[in-house]
Amino acid sequence: MVVNWCFSKKAASVLLAATSFLVMSCSDNVKELSPLNIDKLGITIPDEQSREYSYTDKNGGFYYGMTSTDDWGDWYAGWNIYAKRIFADYRLYVDGERLYRKDARTSVYPDRLVRRYGKTVETFSLVDEPKLLYVRMDSVQGKQISLMLIGGNVVDARKEGNSILYTAKESPENVIRIAPVKEVGIEFADSLITVPASADGFLIAFGTEGESRKVIEDFRQEGEKWLNTRSQRIQSLLDHNPLKTNQDSLDHALAWIMLTNDQLITHQHGGYGMYAGLPWFTDFWGRDMFISMPGAVLCTGQFDTARDILASFARYQDTISTSPTYGRVPNRLNLEGVLYNTTDGTPRFVMQVHDYLKYTGDTAFVKEIYPSVKIATDASLRLYTDEKGYLTHADADTWMDAKRQGRYPCSPRGNRAVDVQALWYTQLMNAADLARYMNKEEDAQCWSKAAEHLRSSFEQDFVDTAITFIYDHLNTDGSGDMQFRPNAIYALDLISDSDLKMHETKEVWERLVYPWGVSSLDQYDEQFHPYHEQWYRYHKDDAYHNGTIWLWNNGMAMQRMIENGQQDIAYALFKNMNRQALAEGAVGSLSENADAWPRAGQTWVRRSGTFLQAWSNSEHIRVWNQYFLGIRPDMLNHSITIDPKLPSDLKEVDAQVNVGDGTLRMVFSKNGANGIYRYEWTGAPASLKLNIDSYQALEVPVSTNSSVNIKTDVASMKVEVSDACGKQIANYTVEPDAAKLEKKQQQDAYFHNTHFAKPSYRENLKSMSRYFDPPLTYQSVE
Repeated sequence: MVVNWCFSKKAASVLLAATSFLVMSCSDNVKELSPLNIDKLGITIPDEQSREYSYTDKNGGFYYGMTSTDDWGDWYAGWNIYAKRIFADYRLYVDGERLYRKDARTSVYPDRLVRRYGKTVETFSLVDEPKLLYVRMDSVQGKQISLMLIGGNVVDARKEGNSILYTAKESPENVIRIAPVKEVGIEFADSLITVPASADGFLIAFGTEGESRKVIEDFRQEGEKWLNTRSQRIQSLLDHNPLKTNQDSLDHALAWIMLTNDQLITHQHGGYGMYAGLPWFTDFWGRDMFISMPGAVLCTGQFDTARDILASFARYQDTISTSPTYGRVPNRLNLEGVLYNTTDGTPRFVMQVHDYLKYTGDTAFVKEIYPSVKIATDASLRLYTDEKGYLTHADADTWMDAKRQGRYPCSPRGNRAVDVQALWYTQLMNAADLARYMNKEEDAQCWSKAAEHLRSSFEQDFVDTAITFIYDHLNTDGSGDMQFRPNAIYALDLISDSDLKMHETKEVWERLVYPWGVSSLDQYDEQFHPYHEQWYRYHKDDAYHNGTIWLWNNGMAMQRMIENGQQDIAYALFKNMNRQALAEGAVGSLSENADAWPRAGQTWVRRSGTFLQAWSNSEHIRVWNQYFLGIRPDMLNHSITIDPKLPSDLKEVDAQVNVGDGTLRMVFSKNGANGIYRYEWTGAPASLKLNIDSYQALEVPVSTNSSVNIKTDVASMKVEVSDACGKQIANYTVEPDAAKLEKKQQQDAYFHNTHFAKPSYRENLKSMSRYFDPPLTYQSVE
């Protein structure tokens, strides 16, 4: 096995040990869990369809294309390096005859794209790190092959030996060098680069003349090794996170979403980070990165990468005490500089430090990162909080940050947003937890007291009990804002009334959660914009947070449903996202946005924003691991909560999750009322906190390489704990919990017949400049 270079050596050794254990353990009565193979994940594009795809080099370069479209003209089409557009696309020819992609059979794999034409087979791929594209042409039925670059960004073509050089307009200090895979003679005429068919295709390199020449020479010597290393890195991420259920579509979708999301994890500025999304958000955005970290790097076991991201951003924290953004970590870190223009990024930074420690138990990191946590927390207490302990902020300093003309907030939420208060409360509690670990009791008491102060006022200020409503934000005069947005679901942990929590969850679901995702504003609000992009009616920034669907909010919407025992309702949305990744839009990924309403004559919405968005994909992974599988680690306290909430569609699940220095494998099957669970733990001794269905909670200590077998029926739950050789060392019988059963009955009754939001198709919207023409039609989606 070749280990992903994003993984720690420790994690890799644990994985190998875990795999060996599953094969060699004397207690092995469960078959080894075999991960999916990238060669079996290929998606073949139907003839009538053309889909976006992308690949990155994990270092600042990415390629963005369309599978079956010729002469694609998107703004960021083609090769982009360090936020510079290099060229838009290329064409291929055999004996002077152009090959049209619409006539090819195209398959997209996680590591390559393959087009099968009548006269050749094209294989396109990148390599890790070097700035090089590989366009291989096999089974050529002809004597010569040719390539032409297209797009207005390439100029000054010239020949140098057996290479053709261009200059990229946006990066004139570098060249694009095109050469045959095998060193043969080359012809150049009418923009066509022509070589014998025996050349096996073309190499396209970028850099200075010397750099580009060397990378081509090196590829000719080491190319197969480079390609294999890349494929093995991608495969190792699958090996590290195997999953097998009775639904192949689920297995394949989660694999693809994880792998395309991993494209966004790159290293610049001397450390790792995540692009917010392709094609245009190729900066490291603090808010985006910290929202994405749980699903992208913690749930997937890339712990060294997570540590590096946190340490890197801590280095850029504003530590100048007289600065107006003192204590904040960057909201945006790019090649041009650093911006601190957000309130929620810093609380999320502290939260992700805590999450990282819960997943890893990396106590050495607490000492390293604690000074950054202290500055972030103390600065907010001293500079940014009001008399009630709320974290104050400007109108556009939340995630709803769009500004018209860069100056006027499109969805002002100043100066105390409900979600920001929830994040701030969690920051205070997490910081206090770390302070206690560091024996900083004065800090811990200060921050705990501040958290309690905030909480004591929250329900009084943010909840209107007369109409059962949670305000989206408090205005500067203290009045509550009545716009209905999804933000309150992030603050439900600050609500003590369980009925209000259920009410808010259902209201959000039926008013904002469409089959295609969560809208940013209720459709009956006068500011509602049903379509993200309709330039002839309004600027898209006006719609960005005023009706447009944001897929990242799906995660919390599903989480709240699952917490209320409604995993089947949540799974309906989850399945729709899986379908999108496999069959719609960009191959293997979830988009940033979508319209709230289908367009005229359509039954599904148009996607918009970035085609590959870190938040969207990461939250999908997080809610699967932490709430459907129900595996939530706390390795600082050497415990793992096991709280599975699997939908009725899933009868069999075999999954492995990375935690601390080990792995936790879960094998589940169900037949009617009878369920069987098996948990295999390979790490250091810990406690499994079992919260299975409606049975009484049970805490079970486990040692290295031990297993826990659980059988449930209507009357009881039987639990057997075995050591590495299958010797039973403990057993328990647990009865149903009457309080849990009663609560579940209440929840089921309350959420009975809960449905997705349904487009109203009103034609008198304030945001619309004229009536729809032709009239819209809508077909409901189950």
